[in-house]
Amino acid sequence: MICFFLLVNKHAAIITAISKNNATDEATIGPTLSWILVPGSNVVSAPSAGAVVVVGGEAGVSIGGEAVAVAVAVAVTRSVDVFGDFAGGCSPCAATCTAMVKAKKFIFAKRFEGMPKVSDFKLVEEDLRELKDGEILTKGLWHSVDPYMRAYSVRMKEGDKMIGSQVAKIIESKHSKFPVNSLVVTNAGWCDYAIANGDEIGINSILPYPEKAIGNLSPSLALGAIGMPGNTAYFGLLDICEPKSGKTLVVSGAAGAVGSLVGQIGKIKGLRVIGFCGSDDKVAWLKNDLNFDYAYNYKKSSTKQSLKESAPNGVDYYFDNVGGPFSDTVINFMNDYGRISVCGAISYYNDDAPPLAPSVQGQLIFKQLRMEGFLVWRWMDRWSEGIREMAKWIQEGKIKYRETVTEGFENIPKAFIEMLEGKNVGKAIVKA
Repeated sequence: MICFFLLVNKHAAIITAISKNNATDEATIGPTLSWILVPGSNVVSAPSAGAVVVVGGEAGVSIGGEAVAVAVAVAVTRSVDVFGDFAGGCSPCAATCTAMVKAKKFIFAKRFEGMPKVSDFKLVEEDLRELKDGEILTKGLWHSVDPYMRAYSVRMKEGDKMIGSQVAKIIESKHSKFPVNSLVVTNAGWCDYAIANGDEIGINSILPYPEKAIGNLSPSLALGAIGMPGNTAYFGLLDICEPKSGKTLVVSGAAGAVGSLVGQIGKIKGLRVIGFCGSDDKVAWLKNDLNFDYAYNYKKSSTKQSLKESAPNGVDYYFDNVGGPFSDTVINFMNDYGRISVCGAISYYNDDAPPLAPSVQGQLIFKQLRMEGFLVWRWMDRWSEGIREMAKWIQEGKIKYRETVTEGFENIPKAFIEMLEGKNVGKAIVKA
């Protein structure tokens, strides 16, 4: 789909058909004029299927609803995409617009065997119905790709839409609290357009966009440091580990969306922070930019030797993003009454079977450790607290963030796979 254009005519609605492959400037559009509709007039010609129709009028000029309705009706029957840009909104054709929206979505086409492949996904189209009272129609602007999607895929059926959150713009609304052109965070999955119930606030529908917290920063932060990953780091460390200044924290997956924030929160709380990640460049980022006390490339270093060097007095808190044998080694270095916050297990999400690893029960018993897994949604009643604190720390320069941005909605599967391969630094995000 293309951008909106405002075409000027003082007395009529202008219907312009252009090729989707044409340049999208007004000079190119002008010569392709095919319709001028005046209310009550007959349609003289029509664009062919696959064209794009732009409906426009001069600011302050009333565009007849009849003309727009005729244009839309003909366009829909000919499988033509229609766009409108009117002063004050597209109210003349509001009742018709939703019915003509053709949404694209990625479905789970084939069950993953090991690392997902682009061919495991399929891009399909669907026609969206008219909005009901209380609903909104959104267009995705930023899409999140996260490790949990790989873990949750075992519960999905072939043909299901891929799960995921997005920052979206409301393009049509039948809900008083969600005006057109405002932003929301929606769990609509991998799709470009979606319908949501404005009364269903929560993890399976929509969340208010934290406009005040983000301010002039990129809206994509609502999917990162000032969103779900930020709250995962905030509550997962502070509420589960209850850290005390002077203690030692180990973070695995430390250069990812969550781990990089956990380490920085640890520094704010006065902890000695040790991070493990998967490349030398990431190690440099953790040490030089995020001020981790120690950082190691787990692919090149011995975990035991690294912890002997960086934690000679043992580990008090462990924020676990990876699981597997690596985490068993860290647990062996835990001090009595240590606390382990289990956020993820990405080290074996792509394995056909869970890895064989030493039992940790003995360490839990004799060191009286507390090991707790969590889902961030348990803190929904305190969601705004985490958002507010993370935004404040960013504004104060106490927390830095990085995004790895992939351009293009069609590249969501590619971005997802590269994130699982560890090619991202910080939050992996897709700009539609």
